[in-house]
Amino acid sequence: MPDLNSSESVTRDNLFAGTQTMPVVSGAETVVSGSGVVVRGSVMGRITTGGKINKIKLVDATSVDGSEAAYCIMAETVDATSADVVEQVYYTGEFNTSALTFGSTDTYSMHRTNMRKMCMFGKTIKA
Repeated sequence: MPDLNSSESVTRDNLFAGTQTMPVVSGAETVVSGSGVVVRGSVMGRITTGGKINKIKLVDATSVDGSEAAYCIMAETVDATSADVVEQVYYTGEFNTSALTFGSTDTYSMHRTNMRKMCMFGKTIKA
């Protein structure tokens, strides 16, 4: 039986934007070992070639292994420094562009077209 006397808190981080008219679809993916600490809101690419196929890592437009294209967004922070880690991701939704993290010197505008194809929409939240 659950402990009804316990309490938890939620910290809002503004990862999501808008009214969420776009459904949020989540799932689990494997973050490839060697990625280091990957924070919530990181835009991830999926490796489609080589020995680590179907694992994800921080999107980087200069990559040539498939991870140069946005595939999903991390739902939680993970440490994949020394081992693969399975963690929750978002495949679709409306996201605050200033809360997204990209690899290398990538920006939202560089990945906007591909993210829209994947039903990940970016919005600017005004303070």
